[in-house]
Amino acid sequence: MTAPRQWPERAPRQSVRSPRRFLRRALAIALVGVLALLGLGLGGAWWATNHYGDQVTRIPDAFPSGPRPPKPEGYDGGTTFLLAGVDSRSKKPTTGTDAAAQLWTYGAQRSDTLMLVHLSADEGSAFTVSIPRDSWVPIPRHGSAKINAAFSWGGPSLLVQTVEQLTGTRVDHFGIIDWHGFRALTDSVGGVPVTVQEDSYDPEQHRHLTAGTHVMNGEDALAYVRQRHGLPGGELDRIRHQQQFLRSLVVEVRGGVSLTDPLGTDRMLDAITRTVSMDDRMSNGDLRNLALGLRNLAASDASFSTAPIVRSEMIKGQYALILDRQKLRETWRAAETGHPPGTGK
Repeated sequence: MTAPRQWPERAPRQSVRSPRRFLRRALAIALVGVLALLGLGLGGAWWATNHYGDQVTRIPDAFPSGPRPPKPEGYDGGTTFLLAGVDSRSKKPTTGTDAAAQLWTYGAQRSDTLMLVHLSADEGSAFTVSIPRDSWVPIPRHGSAKINAAFSWGGPSLLVQTVEQLTGTRVDHFGIIDWHGFRALTDSVGGVPVTVQEDSYDPEQHRHLTAGTHVMNGEDALAYVRQRHGLPGGELDRIRHQQQFLRSLVVEVRGGVSLTDPLGTDRMLDAITRTVSMDDRMSNGDLRNLALGLRNLAASDASFSTAPIVRSEMIKGQYALILDRQKLRETWRAAETGHPPGTGK
């Protein structure tokens, strides 16, 4: 008679506690997932789960063999990324899961945009240096040429080696997107708002740009970030446009990842993984940890600069920019030791 009275007393408590436990776990898992998704945006930190990590196209042999630069004394333990946008002559995509052609074919692609990004160990700040495509630099085993030729001649590994030799730093991870992917990614967020400072005409692309704020689709955005003709600052104005666009794109990507719109979030992350390729040394765990760590990184925590330029000149019939390599190395060493310029640290 005792047993029947005990079971009814215990059963209700167990049946109530179990759903609550389940709910707490479910909410905790959901919270972690949302925080991870909200961390997406800068330096290639676009995937926070194994599902999306598995969709990222990995690049084999992205790094050069042999000795590589050591980390500097006082290194802050952060991570250095080399991000590239390539101007491919292929009519088919070459990056991301949408790729229908080879990422690299000798002479067929050039790196049109280069950004070196250092993310601090606490993921509380990011420092970016844009390297102009016309920078005249030594390219291992090829003499000196414009830096955009490195990818054309030797693919990712030669580009990484060239940038490492130029800056004296060691690149930890490499990410790349072609112009097909750039257009698709821009369209996937519904366009990106960009404020154009003044009217201009690009005689090379036969496009007019009018002053004001415009929500640019993929085609218009690509024309904007590629323009250098018809601008008073030429290549430097083009880099300014690229950095400006990147800031706006990060805001749109963050805004597109929402707990209340899981289908929209899924479309956003699918679009990103369809268009971007990363080195195969970056595991799903690395991507997830990076996304979680970046959830509190605001736009104000990211600073942008351009590799210091001494002068421009014509070399072998080509317009070229001569960099202050010593100052570039000093600037980057300061970033890697936790004292990036302009941060007051």
